[in-house]
Amino acid sequence: MTPGFDEMHAGEQALREHYRSYDRWLRAQPPELMTARREEAEMIFRRVGITFAVYGAKDEEGAGTERLIPFDLIPRVIPSAEWREMERGLRQRVTALNRFIHDVYHDQDILKAGVVPAEQVLKNAQYRAEMAGVDVPGDVYSHIAGIDIVRAANADGSGTYYVLEDNLRVPSGVSYMLENRKMTMRLFPELFVLNRVAPVAHYPDLLLDTLRAVAPAGVNEPAVVVLTPGMYNSAYFEHAFLAQQMGVELVEGKDLFVKDSFVYMRTTQGPKRVDVIYRRVDDDFLDPKAFRPESTLGCAGLLDAYRAGNITLSNAIGTGVADDKSIYPYVPRMVEFYLGEKPILQNVPTWLCRQDDDLKYVLDHLPDLVVKEVHGAGGYGMLVGPAATRAEVDAFREQLLANPSNYIAQPTLSLSTCPTFVDAGIAPRHIDLRPFVLSGKTVQMVPGGLTRVALKEGSLVVNSSQGGGTKDTWVLEA
Repeated sequence: MTPGFDEMHAGEQALREHYRSYDRWLRAQPPELMTARREEAEMIFRRVGITFAVYGAKDEEGAGTERLIPFDLIPRVIPSAEWREMERGLRQRVTALNRFIHDVYHDQDILKAGVVPAEQVLKNAQYRAEMAGVDVPGDVYSHIAGIDIVRAANADGSGTYYVLEDNLRVPSGVSYMLENRKMTMRLFPELFVLNRVAPVAHYPDLLLDTLRAVAPAGVNEPAVVVLTPGMYNSAYFEHAFLAQQMGVELVEGKDLFVKDSFVYMRTTQGPKRVDVIYRRVDDDFLDPKAFRPESTLGCAGLLDAYRAGNITLSNAIGTGVADDKSIYPYVPRMVEFYLGEKPILQNVPTWLCRQDDDLKYVLDHLPDLVVKEVHGAGGYGMLVGPAATRAEVDAFREQLLANPSNYIAQPTLSLSTCPTFVDAGIAPRHIDLRPFVLSGKTVQMVPGGLTRVALKEGSLVVNSSQGGGTKDTWVLEA
């Protein structure tokens, strides 16, 4: 069996080169100082209101709560050469995904060529027929993408990055990336003298530039707003944070109205036209005239204004068709089909349970696999075979047989570990990485992303809603 990959240690004793400066510093820190710093971070995060809401049945106590996302003091460090290669792969992948979404809603060349099965797309719950033939500025649909990346060990002791998931609808978490950096700089300013860490604080500027770059044609000074479902949404802190950082208005659906196919915002000075909406509201709730009539979160007539080309939505309606887990296995083929290139970042091997041969394999190896709902999120609706009891495996087998097309399966990758400051001291914990890729006139990103960490010993589930925490992510400048 291949051992796990540890980001900091190449072996039991050997340190990886890019962690050496940090390790020398860490060894000089008294444990009681680190504990005090962790308590200080928790106090500051609580005071600022950096929380994550968990609702109803998803909460361990069966009720909605506001929780702090635990912040780990020990950063994850990525050398510049690794980041440059990852960045190339991210640009390539997101470019291909945007090409795919445009194709799906226009000529459908990839479906006609049989590269992606047409029924996988056209019968997908995330496919929006209302978007067929609708042109969007620059043919960009997913302006903000969060690509989840994991690292697994190879037999020779090296590690390989894999894309675990593409989040192209309303990816969250970037505020925690920014706040984690601010916290590390506040607690340990000397670290940034000892290490050349690439900055991330300019992300809100890049985001605003991206949003302004995709405004409707002919708009020279676009008015940008952030559309939130409201203060009870789990990521409301992030919505308010990004609006404040960009210097734009945070609005709810009730603050907007449509007149003559243009969108306006209600202000104390009267109506003001809006040109770009960074929306953190799912498709179904955006427009009660077009989607769910009972929704109070969106704005009636928004789709008509969108189809008329008078408003830009970031991300576009219908982007979910490309980040569905049943479409994920085809992304490497999209890269080759649209760009004529070999994928730089690889997928995790995936079995589609809707296919008979794949289903048979999954049923035969269920205790060894991770099985996920194709529309699932947050670590819910999944089976981690090696960590499940026999009864849990048997129960999941029944669910799988009842609706095989609703599931995919993957091998149980041993996610890389990073030293983490836990109650017992410093111990390895599994991590992933979510870089945030911005697509406007160009594709750009800040170095690194959000590192999520599974704080429970042995756990592979990094999601905040299930007890995961976050770390600062350093990309070292060469």
